Amino acid sequence: MYDLCKPPSHLRMTFAAEGVLGCEDEPVEEESRQAKGVHQDVLERLGPDLLWGELSATRDLRLELIEARYGVSRSAAREVVRVLEAMRVVTSRRRIGITVRPRADWNVLDPRLIRWRLAGPERPAQLRSLSQLRAGVEPTAAALAAQHATPEQCAELTAAVIGMSVTGQTGDLEAYLAHDIAFHRTLLEASGNELFAGLTDVVASVLAGRTHHHLMPSRPEPAAIRLHVDVAEAVCARDAARAETAMREILAEAMEAMERATAADEQDAREQSALVAD
Repeated sequence: MYDLCKPPSHLRMTFAAEGVLGCEDEPVEEESRQAKGVHQDVLERLGPDLLWGELSATRDLRLELIEARYGVSRSAAREVVRVLEAMRVVTSRRRIGITVRPRADWNVLDPRLIRWRLAGPERPAQLRSLSQLRAGVEPTAAALAAQHATPEQCAELTAAVIGMSVTGQTGDLEAYLAHDIAFHRTLLEASGNELFAGLTDVVASVLAGRTHHHLMPSRPEPAAIRLHVDVAEAVCARDAARAETAMREILAEAMEAMERATAADEQDAREQSALVAD
């Protein structure tokens, strides 16, 4: 059996007695990997600068500025601009240059933009907006999943909640996060609604932000894990009403926990400011 995925010059084929089993990309050139790493690094620094850093008031973003400020080549600067254009953060036109668009035009559902906002002073507002979005989508997705989930997706939900239970007890928050993301990704995909499924990376960014910005307890609440179990059981039992109700409770609990954590952070910041003033 032959599977010719790409022209032969770009392939390394895997052989077995019965013929060609598959094909693999040849190793990417080191120079190409380094170039991609450079522009990604610049993007991760430039994005926050545009959002809430030293470039937040900038309207004309010149390639020369990017080259000088971040110490990169013209080609890397151009690649960064192309990515920002795809995110609707900037427009680039011949004889006009690179213009930063009004923030109302930005693709606020881009996971990179969500990550940058969660890392800065907009975190409380961003978390609140994303939690409200989830509250409007995920309960309905849970109800739809109870109607449309495949046996394989039911198994994935079950495996995810088992993983959450085990890692929650050990306090391994990164492993817990991976299972939590898998649960919500599977649920959205199981809804059968492609627009809901398209929000999987958005929800993953919210969950990751909670963990990486210390808005999660050191050990996840057993009650929260139990609610995930309830959703999984309801979906597998084809009980749409129960799945929707349990998901609403998950999101309400998550919102309350984040509000408490945010309030505590703000109180700490005020106390630190008072100490510096004294």
